Amino acid sequence: MKETQHKHQQILIVGSGGAGKSTLSRKLGELWDIPIVHLDALFWQPGWNPLPRPKFMEKVKNELTKPHWIIDGNFDSSIELRAKYADLIIFLDFSNVICLYRACKRAWTYRGKTRPDMGKDCKEKIDWEFVRWIWRYPKDVKPKMLELLTNTQTDVITFKSPKEVEQWLQNIQKKKSESS
Repeated sequence: MKETQHKHQQILIVGSGGAGKSTLSRKLGELWDIPIVHLDALFWQPGWNPLPRPKFMEKVKNELTKPHWIIDGNFDSSIELRAKYADLIIFLDFSNVICLYRACKRAWTYRGKTRPDMGKDCKEKIDWEFVRWIWRYPKDVKPKMLELLTNTQTDVITFKSPKEVEQWLQNIQKKKSESS
């Protein structure tokens, strides 16, 4: 691992389905040279079979003990634990319309294929349960997420739009270029 020019080494990226968590983790991982862990890839076994919760938690705990990581994903079962280990939490707080559009676009782009951030042999799909979860995220999940973020001692960055994320990444790239 190269010497990094930033203080954060254990980064958690959360937000609704379709917000762009995996895309942001890949871009940030490249910029900061930090390995990425996609929770979907840990949880989903071939054919969309979920890993039993104890085994999933064991895998999550194993990742958390490593010195450097970017973990993207929600998974209520492990959010509080992951938040305790993180030194930065990034919350993609986008509208459900943007997230639903992006999830549908992703489903079209990867139709019949498994995306790089997903478990093996989990061909891309979108179903009503997932659509409903994205649509209801602001009412069902966001309040709990905001409570967690309010009560943490960890650094938190909240982005309200994809444009804010892109500007932030461009700023990181600029600082990286200036220090080279």
